[in-house]
Formats: sequence, C-alpha cells, structure tokens
Amino acid sequence: MVTPRHSVPVGGLTVHAFDVPTDGPDGQEQDGTLTWSSTTIVLVEAHGAGETGIGYTYGDVSAATLVSSKLASVVTGMDALAPAAAWRPMFAQLRNAGQPGIGAMAVSAVDIALWDLKARLLGLPLYRAVPAFRDHVPVYGSGGFTNYPLSRLVSQVSGWASEAIPRMKIKTSRDPSADPQRLSAVRKEAGEGTELFTDANGALSRKAAVYWANRFHEEWGVRWFEEPVSSLDVEGLRLVRDQGPAGLDVAAGEYGFLVPDFTALLGAVDCLQADVTRCGGITGLLQVGGLTEAQQIDLSAHCAPAVSAHAFCGVPRLRHLEYFHDHVRLEGMAFDGVLSPSGGSLRPDPSRPGLGLAVKWADLEEYRVYGSRRRSA
Repeated sequence: MVTPRHSVPVGGLTVHAFDVPTDGPDGQEQDGTLTWSSTTIVLVEAHGAGETGIGYTYGDVSAATLVSSKLASVVTGMDALAPAAAWRPMFAQLRNAGQPGIGAMAVSAVDIALWDLKARLLGLPLYRAVPAFRDHVPVYGSGGFTNYPLSRLVSQVSGWASEAIPRMKIKTSRDPSADPQRLSAVRKEAGEGTELFTDANGALSRKAAVYWANRFHEEWGVRWFEEPVSSLDVEGLRLVRDQGPAGLDVAAGEYGFLVPDFTALLGAVDCLQADVTRCGGITGLLQVGGLTEAQQIDLSAHCAPAVSAHAFCGVPRLRHLEYFHDHVRLEGMAFDGVLSPSGGSLRPDPSRPGLGLAVKWADLEEYRVYGSRRRSA
C-alpha cells in the first residue's frame, strides 16, 4: 500500500480479449434490432508498484488493438494515483483514429483499469476511491430476449424474483404482435408489485412508439420504455416522452460516448442512461453525473455490473443499474469476487481493494481472441 503523497508511475498495460458464446436458443440472442451469438470482453491490466488494476469494455476485439497501438504508450509513466490525468491525453491521441465508438470504449477500459489500480495501491475499495454518494446501487433484472420461448422468459423472471429484484426489463418490438402474450406472461409471473420495464432497442417508428407506449403502460403497467425509437432520433424520443402516458419514463443514453452525446439527449428523455465501459470510463462517467445533477435528471447505469456497482456510487442522481443477463453470466465466468443482489441492490465489499475482482485466467483461456496467455499467480 502507498500513501497519496507518493507518485507511482504506471509501468505499462497488458491487453486481452475473450469472445464468449451466448446461452440463448440455438446459440443466439435477439432484441428489437440485432441478433448476436457471442459477447466479447476486452480486458486491460494496468501495472504499477507491484499491483495490477483491471478494466474492461464490451465490444469488438478491435478495441483491444486500439489500446495496444494508441493508448498504452500514453499512460505508461503517468501517475497511477491520478487516473483522471490520463483521460484527456488518451482522447487526444485518438483524434485522427476516432474518439467516439470504439475509441471511447478503448479509453473506458484503460480508465477503469487505472482507477482500479489506484484503489488497490491505496488499499481501498474502488467506490471509496471516488467521491461516493452511497454504498450500494439498486438493480433491475434485464434480459427477456425476443427469441426466448415463453417458458425461458418466465423462468428468467422467476429467477429475478427469487433474488428479490423488484424491477425487471424485457426486450420488445422485434415482432410487436407477439409482445402482448410475452408481457402478460411476465406480468403474471412477476406479480403486480414488480416494476416492469421494456426496451425496443430503437425498433419502432415514432407513431408506433407512441401507440405502444400507451398500451404498455395501460395494459401491463410498464413504467420504463427504453429506446422506443433510435437514440439518434432525439426529436423522436422527445415526441414519445411528451405524448406518452405520465406514468411511463422514456430512457436512452447507453450509446453515449462523449459528453456532448449526453447533452444532446437532455430534454428528450425522462431518465438518462450511461455505460461506464463506453462513456470514457469512470472519469467520463463522473462528468456525465455532474451534467445530470446540474439538469436535475436521474442517471441509470447500463450493464457491466461488476464495474458499475462501484462507479455509480459516485453519481449524485442515480436511478438504478441494469443487471443484464449476458454480462452477469460472463462476469461470473471471468472473475472471482462478483457481487450478487441483496435487497434489490448490489453492495460493493468494503474489505476488498479496487473492484474486488480476480480474473479466472484458466477459465477464460479457451475464449481468447487477443493477447498472450496470462497464468494465474
């Protein structure tokens, strides 16, 4: 352990990527606009003073290449106790390569690794290394893919209920004619006291989104309608928010990469979302958190629960965290020390430094698509 008076140079980065098949029907999962058969995690290790911090993002393996080719040289030698100081230099290095999208995701993975390294060097859990407003983050169960048969959908909802998770979200709008039966089954299994959310992943037109917003709320008590139209259609989001029922919140923001992306959505959604593995890591997230505080709007955490449970303790106007099936499953495969819901929340362990995670290198090796084998200590 070091003291904050010392400067600890970052000794370098090690980059890995693993592509893990989904467990959906016929090896696939679907939402309103996409079908996929695997999830790729890009994992970054940041080294310094005998400690190693880890960070990650979910995206294409090209993010790993970008970390190695553009970002590793930027952060090596910088002060590991000042992770935010590396944030602007990393984005500056990506000016011509592209800062949004893959660029921001690469920065996110490195930034998270640097914050984890700092917390480990100080012997603190990561949530206490940021200006924490709380020590837990409420969650909602998320999955309910559109290609799930009703039996799988109901079983997943039952699993969330057994964990005392009081909020649940399913994917909708790939085949709107199938949604009434799916929502009725979910509502019956979850019970009337459970908050029910839906996510169209931008599949609907503006008029169709207004129609379904009203039906979702009136017939099944849906409280949250995520990306009813594309998140690029800011005016469409505003239309659904303004013309939808008063008891249903419109949400978007998971594809925000830079702070202006979030600024553009203000006034168009009832609740903003941010993904710490996409928006520039913890340093970027804290800026988005300040933006929502200034505008008096809540912020919801998108996925990556092992990181988000710590990072969003530093967000003043937090709504909740998406406890997403794919990421919960993959993080359980990848790490020792992942958190399980308790009382509807994730609560970081104050006795474990950093994110409290240890990588299961041997278990991940068969899925490696980038980097060299890393043996457990």
